[in-house]
Amino acid sequence: MSPLYRPSELIATDSLAPARAAVEAALPGDASHEANRARILAFVDGHPDALHRSCLDGHLTGSAVVIDPSTRQVLLLLHAKVQRWLQPGGHADGDGNLARVALREAEEETGIEGLQVFTPAVDLDVHVFHHARSSEPDHLHLDVRHLVLAPPGSVAVTNHESDGVRWVPVDDVGAIDVDPGTVRMVRSAVDALDSL
Repeated sequence: MSPLYRPSELIATDSLAPARAAVEAALPGDASHEANRARILAFVDGHPDALHRSCLDGHLTGSAVVIDPSTRQVLLLLHAKVQRWLQPGGHADGDGNLARVALREAEEETGIEGLQVFTPAVDLDVHVFHHARSSEPDHLHLDVRHLVLAPPGSVAVTNHESDGVRWVPVDDVGAIDVDPGTVRMVRSAVDALDSL
């Protein structure tokens, strides 16, 4: 069976069990990745509502490392709320199929059609989400990140969630203002791409 899926091949589920299984099945990574795996699993075990934004301590999110394999470039968005270059992604909002969440967010935030998501997840990250222009309390985003392949020559557009969009050569990601987790994520996604 292929590790690549189109949107129509992914089924939503309101169960936390598939999300937990996706974290367990994520590709192995460096020490920070493995520490994040342990943190996410512990969080999920202690928060049966981890798929929902109403879980005030934090919640599961799904992100997409969108790569055009023909150019070996990754798509980054200038996130409107935090003003940093990030990958597309968002809240699970009750869906325990985190590959589906990542693909849905990539489609919504880039406008690109024909995307395919790779499973298992390539990276795991835990970070505090802080929204300076809102009364929303700081909380954890427990992010399960998937490689998403874009058709060659894809053109992305911004939506209300981003102030800019750019394709960056995968080897140049570390040269722009991104956090170390983004660099780790892209490196893991490229390794997965090279294994296809």
